[in-house]
Amino acid sequence: MKGLAGTGGLIRLILRRDRFLLPAWTLVAALIPINFAAATEELLPTAADRMQYAGTTGTNPTFLALYGPLYSNDLGGIIAQRAGFLPVVVGLISVLTVIRHTRTEEEAGRRELLGATVTGRGAGLAAALIVTMAASLVIAVLLAAGMAAQGLPLAGSLAFGLQLAAGGCVFAAVAGVAAQLSEGAGAARGVAVGVLGGAFVVRMAADVGGAGNGLSWLGWLSPFGWAQRMRPYGGERWWTLALIAALVAALVAAAAALSARRDVGAGIMPPKLGPAGAPPRLSGPFGLGWRLQSRPLYGWVAGFAALGVVYGGVAGGVKDMVADNPELEEIFTALGGQSGITDAFFASAMSILGLIAAAYAVSATLRLRTEEAGQRAEPLLATATARLRWAASHLAFSLLGPAAALAVAGAAAGLAHGLNVGDVGRELPRVLGAALAQLPAVWLVAAIALALFGLAPRFAGAAWAAVAAFVVISMFGAALDLNQWIMNLSPFTHIPKLPGHALTAAPFGWLVALTAVLSVAGLAGFRRRDVSAH
Repeated sequence: MKGLAGTGGLIRLILRRDRFLLPAWTLVAALIPINFAAATEELLPTAADRMQYAGTTGTNPTFLALYGPLYSNDLGGIIAQRAGFLPVVVGLISVLTVIRHTRTEEEAGRRELLGATVTGRGAGLAAALIVTMAASLVIAVLLAAGMAAQGLPLAGSLAFGLQLAAGGCVFAAVAGVAAQLSEGAGAARGVAVGVLGGAFVVRMAADVGGAGNGLSWLGWLSPFGWAQRMRPYGGERWWTLALIAALVAALVAAAAALSARRDVGAGIMPPKLGPAGAPPRLSGPFGLGWRLQSRPLYGWVAGFAALGVVYGGVAGGVKDMVADNPELEEIFTALGGQSGITDAFFASAMSILGLIAAAYAVSATLRLRTEEAGQRAEPLLATATARLRWAASHLAFSLLGPAAALAVAGAAAGLAHGLNVGDVGRELPRVLGAALAQLPAVWLVAAIALALFGLAPRFAGAAWAAVAAFVVISMFGAALDLNQWIMNLSPFTHIPKLPGHALTAAPFGWLVALTAVLSVAGLAGFRRRDVSAH
């Protein structure tokens, strides 16, 4: 028990530091599915409408890939399927939270200072896991209560809540293990997010392959597949909770054992020593920026390529999904333009890719703050290197990295869809253009992060809150029936829904102009303030 001494104090410290962020993402994750109920009941008011909807979404590969299987054609089952992506979101937030309060604290040197007090070796890890998993369980309770209050079965509502909590608890434990493996927070996040992405891809393959193609067994290799097999509102299978609990316990035990074996600040995997002499291309701030940013960029581009192939491969099934449902056809056409249902699907898919690219842009931009807080920027800036030149070495990745990722995703999606329909020459440039159209909105999000870094570095991490807000508005705004002025807060709302709508230059011009203003303000603030200022 000496290793856990001070855990309570560290829990209070985490709650104090995250007193705004933690309640915000907990409430949003719980309220989104609750608000789906009214929108779904309005869209599908009768049992016949829901039966017709279930007949398409329960078998269509597009819906199966994005949301998972439909186990019940009543209101609760439809809502549970529509929220099928939320366990991934909760899992991602849990990963970022645990890494922030474990490996990031060590990298900044604060963990060593706390360790000099009456604080056990495993207290930091235990506090981060307890807070994150408790937040996931609070989501489960709030969601179950909200769904039951709308007249849905209590058992199904509880299973639905636990389905979301499972994603948070499992990947909090995954992040706990990843935090022990490397010396850097960025590498730990990369490992944990890579595992999360792999689990999601395996789940997609299992659901799209299905029993007919003999791939449904793949679902047992993914914790997301286990959570789905809890079957909310469709004959709940409570025994799957035992599998999830066993996996969480095993991962937590592994994280604790690895933490006990390593030195504070070190990782289980020793850093790979580089060559004694650096090549000429690594000289100067841009060479250093490439050395720090290139590997994460490779991972993001590979992930975007995989997503592009998936979206392009399932696009052909959209027409089948809405063929017998005029209401769904009208909705999809409104979302993606008047030129076809497939165009509407690609408009929605490219918007999702744009939101993911915005997360990469913020990560690349905030590397400036990471280098500054780690006291690695000050020695560099003490040389002849100008501040703006050093900042530009990282901002190049904020601008060009999302462009490369979106270009690869758009090309992969267009190529896959073009091969399916036998018209690559037409489909590839259209889908590629729709992907690249997201860039002005992505760059604006990066400019928000830059402005915070330059003007209020203490609050630079709030750029992630902006990303989260834009995700909620863009993906769930219509279902939540948000006011138009709220929808307009997201830059992605103003991007023309391509392919399908006419290309207008005005929205792009306004977004680029606002990006320039925020960027200039951020760079001017950084040029004038003290380095390592709070």
